[in-house]
Amino acid sequence: MKVISDKYNGITIDPTTLPEDITSFETALTELISQTENKNLLWLTLPITKSAFIPVLIQNGFVFFECKETKLTLFKKLTNNPVTPTATNHTVGVGAFIQDGDNLVVVKDRINRRFKLPGGYMNSAENIRQAAIREVLEETGIHIKVESIISLAHFYPSQFDNSNIYMVCRAIPLSKEIIISDTHEIIDAKWISIDEYIYSKTAHPFNKKIVETALRGKGLVYEEQQIDAKDKPKYEYEFFS
Repeated sequence: MKVISDKYNGITIDPTTLPEDITSFETALTELISQTENKNLLWLTLPITKSAFIPVLIQNGFVFFECKETKLTLFKKLTNNPVTPTATNHTVGVGAFIQDGDNLVVVKDRINRRFKLPGGYMNSAENIRQAAIREVLEETGIHIKVESIISLAHFYPSQFDNSNIYMVCRAIPLSKEIIISDTHEIIDAKWISIDEYIYSKTAHPFNKKIVETALRGKGLVYEEQQIDAKDKPKYEYEFFS
C-alpha cells in the first residue's frame, strides 16, 4: 500500500492501493505499521466497498474519525498524545431574507408548518452564496443575488447531537414568480407584507427576529476577492465585512 505524507507529520494510506481481500490487507497493514517511524498519525479513508476491512483496522488500534454516505475515515495514533484535528461536530445552514419593496418571501415546510424564510443545509463543497441561491430556487423558484449576511445563530442540540450554525443572507430577487420544486419538503411559499409577517401568529418567532434585524441594517456585505496560497495558486474564498 502507498502512503501520502501531510504537513502535520502524519501519513495517509492511498485508498486506491488497498488490497482486494482481507487477508492481504491485514498483512500489508501490519507491515506498514511496523515500518513506520517518527510519524504522529496514520489515516485511512475507507470506501464503503471495503467496509469488511473495518474489524481489521479496529484490531490494529484505529478509531473512527468521520463518516459520510460512501466512505469512513479512521486514524491510528502512532505517538503518545499527538495533536488530532476535530472531527465535524456541526452542520451549517443558510437562509435568505428576500425583500421587494414592502414585501418578503416566506415558505412553510412539512415539519414546522409555520411560515419562515427559505433556506436549508449547505451541501459539501458549496459556499454560502451558492447554498442560498440553490435553497431559494428549490423552495420558491425565485432567482436571487446574495448581498450580505445579516444574522448568525448557533443551536444545540441539533441533528444527531451535533450543533447547527445557521446564517441568513440578504438577497436581491432577480425574479418574482413562485414555483416550488422541493414539494417533498415545502408545502407553501408566498410573498407577504413585512408588517403582516412580523405580526402574524403563523410566523416562526426566530424568523421574525431575523426580519426585524434585517430592517435595521445591511449586515456584513460580500466582497469578491481571491488570495494566493502556496498549495492553491487560485484559492477562492468568501469574504463578508
